[in-house]
Amino acid sequence: MTAAAPKAEALVLEGPGRLRARELPLPDVGDGDGILRVEACGLCGTDHEQYSGALPGPFPFVPGHEVVGRLEAIGDGAAGRWGVTEGQRVAVEVFRSCARCRPCLEGAYRHCREHGLSDMYGGVSLERAPGLWGGYATHQYLAPGSLLHPVPEGLEPEVASLFNPLGAGIRWAVTVPGTAPGDVVAVLGPGIRGLCAAAAATEAGAGFVMVTGRGSRDAGRLAIAPRFGATLTVDVDEADPVAALKKATGGLADVVVDVTAKAPEALGQAVALARPGGTVVVAGTRGSADTPGFRPDLLVYKELRLLGALGVDAPAYRAALDLLAGGRYPFAELPRRTEGLAGLEGLLQTMAGDGAGPPPVHGVLVPGR
Repeated sequence: MTAAAPKAEALVLEGPGRLRARELPLPDVGDGDGILRVEACGLCGTDHEQYSGALPGPFPFVPGHEVVGRLEAIGDGAAGRWGVTEGQRVAVEVFRSCARCRPCLEGAYRHCREHGLSDMYGGVSLERAPGLWGGYATHQYLAPGSLLHPVPEGLEPEVASLFNPLGAGIRWAVTVPGTAPGDVVAVLGPGIRGLCAAAAATEAGAGFVMVTGRGSRDAGRLAIAPRFGATLTVDVDEADPVAALKKATGGLADVVVDVTAKAPEALGQAVALARPGGTVVVAGTRGSADTPGFRPDLLVYKELRLLGALGVDAPAYRAALDLLAGGRYPFAELPRRTEGLAGLEGLLQTMAGDGAGPPPVHGVLVPGR
């Protein structure tokens, strides 16, 4: 009798609120690809927005894009290209690169002409073989063009999954705006990416870091923000962040990083918080086309730089893994909730604000749990 082909357990998002368990065959591995056994998949706003339908998908797919795991099988060509070996723990970038087109050659592979947004891990159609294109599974397929980073020894998978938000914090709060030692930095939004942005700015030598949030949902996050470098925290429901920053520093921010979601008034606050000649970075999806309180004329009067930031790049990911391994900030102690495949739906509901209790600062799927 022929042995049954090995299969992976996966969760397929078939539509808003419809996450279904499936078994998918594991593909054969060729010279240029590989198979990852998923150990941890971090969750962010995109995950619960996909689940709730706020970011609807046009087809069924396996979500999950903050993936850490061990290489279960890998082709010789892929091993040489990626500089890794079978059995090694790695972090998987969400974007792929053809390594040939102009954006890839310039290091901007987020805009790869062959891959780009349509081929992001955690967003590829189930109908495209082998279907295992996301981290909500026991295994993930690693296609040619994947970008992997070795995880430092001793870094637990759940903590290592922060390579994505911390990489974002480094790129959005430091690299993109060019944050310099002594700068005053304002971070709008105290979620996982906001805390990571605060730590990244502090690590870059910022002289003052303010983190803002709103209401009871953010109270716990603001309370821990000083452990990640925040000099000042402000609940914008209780205090004017512009007045608070002026009182604390005597002026406005050199760099403002807006990582809020579903807070359309934050853009107006960001522009108001920036000093003349300062920089405002808008990162992450807005969830709304409204911009109440935004005065475009202030961009002119202040001669501001308004920059958008999409995703992360390899240097920021490598720096994030090193920073996590160094233990200078208490990322391992973040309020964290982990769930296996069977409990993931409840965690996503909580993160969307529809479950029991407050959302965790860091949600993680551990498929083998």
